[in-house]
Amino acid sequence: MTNIDVIENRVSAIKKYLNIIDGFKRYSAEEIAHDITVKGAVERYLYLAVQATIDLAEAVIAYKKFRKPSTMGESFYILSEEKIISREFAEKLAKMVGFRNVVAHDYEEVDSGVVFNILHHELSDIENFIKICSQIK
Repeated sequence: MTNIDVIENRVSAIKKYLNIIDGFKRYSAEEIAHDITVKGAVERYLYLAVQATIDLAEAVIAYKKFRKPSTMGESFYILSEEKIISREFAEKLAKMVGFRNVVAHDYEEVDSGVVFNILHHELSDIENFIKICSQIK
């Protein structure tokens, strides 16, 4: 599999997760907070979407032969240094890594308000990132 194939596969996975996540937008903040099944499903698919976004960033870095990141969040800063994305956009994407870590490692109870906010206001960042990465050749 070529690096371009990996990029295309990551984009496809992200689109799949975003499509699934879109179905949860019909739930209110209260429903997400009080229905552990819904909250857990939303958290899981947000985790998968963010992880696939990180994987996409790393695939672009490998394809372009940029320096290797030492952390997941650093991947986005490398793409900023290389003028693929802006510094401000890199910072927004890097913040998603923090959310991913909380969900993955159960550092604390995941705040349902944060989950609701991401569900309704932050997914466009992932959509914009896949558009940028889809244009890389």
